[in-house]
Amino acid sequence: MSYTLDLSGRVALITGASSGLGTQFARTLAQAGAAVVLGGRRIERLKDLRSEIEAAGGDAHVVSLDVTQLDSIRSAVAHAETEVGPIDILINNSGVSTTERLVDVSEDSYDHVFDTNTRGAFFMAQEVAKRMLARAKGAAPGVYAGGRIINIASAAGLRTLPQIGVYCMSKATVIHMTKVMAAEWGRFGITTNAICPGYIDTEINHHHWETEGGMKLIKMLPRQRVGQPKDLDALMVMLCSAQSDFINGAIIAADDGMVAS
Repeated sequence: MSYTLDLSGRVALITGASSGLGTQFARTLAQAGAAVVLGGRRIERLKDLRSEIEAAGGDAHVVSLDVTQLDSIRSAVAHAETEVGPIDILINNSGVSTTERLVDVSEDSYDHVFDTNTRGAFFMAQEVAKRMLARAKGAAPGVYAGGRIINIASAAGLRTLPQIGVYCMSKATVIHMTKVMAAEWGRFGITTNAICPGYIDTEINHHHWETEGGMKLIKMLPRQRVGQPKDLDALMVMLCSAQSDFINGAIIAADDGMVAS
């Protein structure tokens, strides 16, 4: 007997889909049957990803999105719903980081991290949730009443890490934000959960793991390895599926035991 999680008929909007985990999330949800809306600023990369997904038999669409701009958020969500249909799933993935000690953090650097990781994630979820709530209350059309919001936080939001203090602070806020959203929106069939990845090998940090500092860090990890984007696939699909209906407000570390150690 086999067990299948099928997202056919669902529309998923992924922010920060042009690279890293966002790209992998888009591929995975499309493979699971969802129509995926690829949001980000690097439009040409999003178009390439759309072509790749379509070539594999999936359904993908592109929207221009800058989560630091409220007008861009509203426009992207409206465009997605007009072109594809009501958004059932939001993957709140856009994120940035800086490497610096707290005494060296400038106002611009602080705002850069919080505007994307925290403010952007909040208003992105708010805009999608408004539409999910309207459908749940019968005030807007849509076959599926309810929804799934998955905020991509970080293991750095669960424990402090040196030289990325502002990033840790921003992701800790996302974790608490997730719990508040779950409490307010859960009774309308909208579940909000957070995934807290540990160290994942992506194009942004791939070179680092071959440096002296990167290899030293790997040796300090519980199983002396970093994860791959595909290691989050099963968790992501499960949280997006109907079978996860009883999971709301969960903060799930996917870090190979880093936080527990």
